[in-house]
Amino acid sequence: MEIFFFKNGLVPVNMTVAAMQLLEIRNLKMDFGKNAKALRAIDRISLTINAGESVCLVGESGCGKTVTALSIGRLVPMPPANYVGGEVLLNGRDVLKMSPVELRKIRGGVVSYIFQEPGAALNPVFRVGNQIKESLKLHRPEKANDAEVVRLLKLVGIPAPESRIRNYPFEMSGGMQQRVMIAMALASEPKLLVADEPTTALDVTIQAQILDLLRELKQRLGMAILLITHNLGIVGDMADRVAVMYAGQIVELAPARELLRRPLHPYTRALMNSVPKLRGQTARLSAIPGNVPRIGNFPPGCRFYARCPSAHPECEKTMPDLVEIEPGRWTRCQYAKDLAQPRPPAGP
Repeated sequence: MEIFFFKNGLVPVNMTVAAMQLLEIRNLKMDFGKNAKALRAIDRISLTINAGESVCLVGESGCGKTVTALSIGRLVPMPPANYVGGEVLLNGRDVLKMSPVELRKIRGGVVSYIFQEPGAALNPVFRVGNQIKESLKLHRPEKANDAEVVRLLKLVGIPAPESRIRNYPFEMSGGMQQRVMIAMALASEPKLLVADEPTTALDVTIQAQILDLLRELKQRLGMAILLITHNLGIVGDMADRVAVMYAGQIVELAPARELLRRPLHPYTRALMNSVPKLRGQTARLSAIPGNVPRIGNFPPGCRFYARCPSAHPECEKTMPDLVEIEPGRWTRCQYAKDLAQPRPPAGP
């Protein structure tokens, strides 16, 4: 019987779950290039996001998080990308089989993106009000007016929006630019908001404001959020579930509280140990040795083998499957349950 991932465990495929599922990625595989030059970037990714749910996709740079997220709207250029297997279902429809006309409807209409570095994503020669209005013209033409743009800017907390709509991006701070990006993403009233490192290049205070804003908008609008980050420090406040990626694969999937309390996969534990502690005794920061293997240079067995402090000799040759170790908890390590230990409580 086929199964899929859900917040509270597993649901058999023969049950009526269509009303719950918003996004369903099934065994997605993507190569860059073709034939002998093909390099596997995404390998058997499976993930489900329900309506109104927040899921964090975490991992180091180069693990495939952004490529996975862009695949939801089929935004990775083809070529060089080549989808070689799997499905990406939005509201039950496979994005990989949609025509260009159908894709334009779901991009923004169903799923919207907040890209990294808003200063690079915003067009520097157009006023921010016009850029937001462009999104309205595509998906809600009846609302393509200044009044709606002002409402959206108020929604994301920009002061004096009546005058700000005439600003160019370079006239705004990094935090303001990010809020404009969020307003553009919300203009089409999407069901899924994909936030790709939305706090990168922002100072700590602005980071907290942006995350608070996303949390508030999720509750107010009832949309689902896929938050991509390499920072496990923000996962506890934002996520219902967490998917940990490494070298193009999901290596652990679990409810956020359970994963943070007791990570099972050695890579997840290494990520947790590399987060600076604000309480207790000061200790040397623990770093993960080595680097994420490059595409085309993945080892035949466990892809974390060369960096894993608990590796066994057979891990080098045997590729582990993503299996359910505990109810609702999936990991790609056959020794994870034996190695996992509860995390100690925080210091005083």
